[in-house]
Amino acid sequence: MAEQLHFIKTNPNIAKINLYNKLCQEEESIMNFLQTTDTAQLETIKEKIKESVDELTREEMMNIFSWFSHKYPSDPEETKTQLFIHGIDLFYEIPSNDKVQSFQQILSDYEKYAQQPMGYIVNSQNFNKFLIYGIFVTALLHKDQENILSDYLKTDHQDLYVLAENQLYLKEPDIQNSTNLQLYFNDLYDMTKFYKGSIIQL
Repeated sequence: MAEQLHFIKTNPNIAKINLYNKLCQEEESIMNFLQTTDTAQLETIKEKIKESVDELTREEMMNIFSWFSHKYPSDPEETKTQLFIHGIDLFYEIPSNDKVQSFQQILSDYEKYAQQPMGYIVNSQNFNKFLIYGIFVTALLHKDQENILSDYLKTDHQDLYVLAENQLYLKEPDIQNSTNLQLYFNDLYDMTKFYKGSIIQL
């Protein structure tokens, strides 16, 4: 899982019912994926889900994610389906380690120069700004390739375009080997541009 990056949208209303009930019905099973055998941790997770699944820490979400993955080890699509039914929409993945590192390098640079810490869970508006910045960075790195989306977004997001230009001028990141990175940013933008909830990165 460390070699992949997962992007998740949540549906707190569905999780409040379906995920909460599943945890209540399968307490022994989920306990194997928690850091302690103390039931207090599970009760804390259940209480958070009753409030909002977005209240879970990264570690707690990883525990739930691992639990579902273990239940369907040979069928990743069924894992995604079951997560979705329980209020956790795993809508996109970056599969290979070098691409994940490059994506996270661009994220780290954005956080530093835009002074916008993202965290593991972020509202869609801030995530959208980062994706636009990432689209500009990858377009500037691959000037020989046409990027219609970058050209389209440039007019309305000059500040982010200038930030991307300045960032590449100051320190060109070592991401030229990740040619698919441009596609990942474009895809993520298309899949989240109208979404109003939280985005989780695992």
